[in-house]
Amino acid sequence: MAGRKIIVTGGAGFIGCNTAAAFYKAGDHIVVLDDLSRRGTTSNIEWLKGNCAFDFYKVDVRDYAEVKRVFDEHADCNAVIHLAGQTAVTTSIKDPRSDFEINALGTFNILEAARAQTKSPIILYASTNKVYGGLEDIAVEEGQTRYRCIDYPDGIPEAQRVDFHSPYGCSKGTADQYVKDYAQIYGMRTIVFRQSCIYGCRQLGIEDQGWVAWFILAAICKEPIAVYGNGKQVRDVLFVDDLVKAYMGALENIETTSGKVYNIGGGPSQSISIWEEFKPLLSALVGYSVSADHKDWREGDQPIFVADISQAKRDFDWSPTVGVEQGMGLLHGWIRENLHVFRQAGIID
Repeated sequence: MAGRKIIVTGGAGFIGCNTAAAFYKAGDHIVVLDDLSRRGTTSNIEWLKGNCAFDFYKVDVRDYAEVKRVFDEHADCNAVIHLAGQTAVTTSIKDPRSDFEINALGTFNILEAARAQTKSPIILYASTNKVYGGLEDIAVEEGQTRYRCIDYPDGIPEAQRVDFHSPYGCSKGTADQYVKDYAQIYGMRTIVFRQSCIYGCRQLGIEDQGWVAWFILAAICKEPIAVYGNGKQVRDVLFVDDLVKAYMGALENIETTSGKVYNIGGGPSQSISIWEEFKPLLSALVGYSVSADHKDWREGDQPIFVADISQAKRDFDWSPTVGVEQGMGLLHGWIRENLHVFRQAGIID
């Protein structure tokens, strides 16, 4: 199905630039929409220019008139991969209005601009596992190095009730439900990916967002590492290349995936506790025993989240291929070779 026209919102972000480059390589025409407000996005745009051809629009998704102008100009667009958003829980707590306007209103603008077209494009929305809240109703046991989910050994399924917690959870959850509902009410072809912990090359991690990249960067530069909680919290990590393959698979099987929600992450085989099990792998990469300061739990932090990814396997034959150690090694190598990018972005001195 190559040769499509794909709009990637947030296309200068970590996931966005990897997505744009991969779809271009597959033979698609790429349109990137981004307001370049996040640190590192300028560097990502320059990297994209060296790796693919694309149309670029510096647009804030909160500005409906500008969003619609881009959609009207590319009325032959086949699909929109909507990645633009505010991505940190801590930021949402500090500034809930901006968080709402970017995530909820911004997504509504994307949907309306798409609906206004003669033939509306497919909308694939990057939601989050945070829509499930703290999962307080799930039985969890604490082991020596990690928490375990007693009731769901294969991970949390899409049938788990949503329970928005934190402004970020509310704004992403609102957008999530709007995208799902536009398939039901307007017959648009939409897909929701409730994504778990995504990591990989070109991730400019900071303390409150992109923890895998941040821990590796901090260890390389011998910066202090803060671990919130006891470090036994479990996440199923997914390398960005595998995520992009999931995007491709979902779009290629739109007759099956339209109107559906998918939990997308590393699944049980790619789960790891954020410090107790991550620390030895990190120490082996950097060549010394890494330490961390433990601080109080953060509001809304889930003790464990592992996605049940079986529905994605059934519907479009997708499962992760990059293991945790392999992915960490790839990211570690990229960070070591690109410390100048982190300096330019003001993340390290």
